This record gives sequence, structure tokens and C-alpha cells, in this order.
Amino acid sequence: MYSLSAREKLGVSTANELDFSLPSLAARKKLFGQNHILTTFENIWRGGLPDVQQKDGEQLGEYFNSYIETYLMRDATDDYGITDTEGFRKFLRACAAFTGQLVNYNDLGASAGVSGVTAKEWVKVLQSMGIVFLLEPYASNELKRLTKTPKLYFCDTGFCAYLSSWTTRDVLMNGAASGHYYENYVIAELLRHYAYGKNKVNLNYYRDNKMREIDLIIEEDGVLHPVEIKRSSSPDKSAARYFPLLKSSSRTVGTGAVICMSDVVLPLDENTLIVPSNLI
Repeated sequence: MYSLSAREKLGVSTANELDFSLPSLAARKKLFGQNHILTTFENIWRGGLPDVQQKDGEQLGEYFNSYIETYLMRDATDDYGITDTEGFRKFLRACAAFTGQLVNYNDLGASAGVSGVTAKEWVKVLQSMGIVFLLEPYASNELKRLTKTPKLYFCDTGFCAYLSSWTTRDVLMNGAASGHYYENYVIAELLRHYAYGKNKVNLNYYRDNKMREIDLIIEEDGVLHPVEIKRSSSPDKSAARYFPLLKSSSRTVGTGAVICMSDVVLPLDENTLIVPSNLI
């Protein structure tokens, strides 16, 4: 069970599925307000847990601290047999520091004073608890030399922000990690959307040995939709420069999207749309 999405927090429901077509996105635009950066980062910083929605910053911190002690640490000990509770707390914070990045179990383990093998097991525990999820790389027989390492994201960005000591929305929004948190937020929103939607999809990312990367690939009915995520409100065509790499696969490549802080749906090129992040 995921925390509340931004759409659920607004109390807005939409009948049409998200398909990255201009008519569909135009219909969704009528239901949603302005794609405002302050609102977006309030959602990122606060997260979607129901009990924190009306709390101030101090109360929110107290809640998350209690959440760790009374829920996570209890379950880690009772259900998963973790005895190094102090190391596990450090590991939680290390995961938050690595959000949106390729998983390196040795680095994560070193941050908590445990081995890479233990770090890998603890990531599995956090996945089972619904705290983090791993975005697996896209695999294709036709596309060689693709990375095999997943990327780490938090299911709730508010909890991630607390673990990294981002004390206010504005500090997070103006900080060096704001792009990572925005990416985590967009991917988590899409994860919720497709988890509850009628259409089942595969979510992956693309990265090859030349460091060319596509943030997200949505595979639906055998069609690949490449997605780039940008905090910018006015991305240029370079944002979609690696989308054509998918044409070497055996799958059909459909409409791509650059999800960003734009407030309007616009064509970026003949195959790609600029999509405001509040429409997902």
C-alpha cells in the first residue's frame, strides 16, 4: 500500500488513463490547477502519509522519528531478525542520501558500518516494508552493453527528506539535491498511478556503457514510452536526445514525454510532449 499521491491529496479523480497523448493530457489539464513549484515541493517535502498532512515542521519531525522507532525498528527486529538496530538506522539515512542513484551495496554498507552483503539484504527488507523500491534497468537482446544495476528510490519522499534532514520545503527546493528529489517524486507518482490503474505496465530505466541514460521507460502493450524528468519549467530538445536509442530494440517506440515544471502541455518534437508533472 502506497502513501497518498498528489492527486489524491487534492481530491481529484480522473476517468481517463494516462497515455501521453495530447487529447488525454489536455483533458487532465482541465481537472488540475497550476503546476506550481512551491506546491510541488511541498508535496515532495511533506510526502503522502495521511497522518502528516496537517502537521507543522516540528510535529512532522516528531512523527517521523516515532514512525522509525515504533514501526520500522520493531518490524526490523521482530519480523526480519535484525539485531544491529543502530546500524540499521544509519543504513536508512544512507539510503536516503543515495536516492535516485545507482545502487552500490558496498557504499551503502560502508555508510552503516556493515558489509555489502548485509546492505543488499537490508535493501530487500526495506523493499518488503514498502520503504524503498528498486527501478530495474531495461534489458533487450538487441541493445547490448546495458547496465544491470538498479536505481534506488523511496516510496515516500517526505520520509526520505526527513532522513536527510531537509527541515523545510524551501531548503529542500533550493538545495543541491532538489533534482534527485523531483525525479524520485515523479517516478513514485507514476508507480502509484500504474499500481492502481487498469493498465499494467513495466517500468524501467535505460543506461548504457557510454553513460547515455533515459530516466524512465514505460512499457505498455508492447510499446515503449521513453520519459525524461527535468526540474526545469522550459526544457529544450536535448532532454529527449537519447530517446531514439530505443529504436534499435524489437519493440515499437511510442510517444515520449519530458515531465517537468512546465504549466502547459506542448510538443517538444514530433514524437515527444512536454508534460507538467502535476498531470501524472
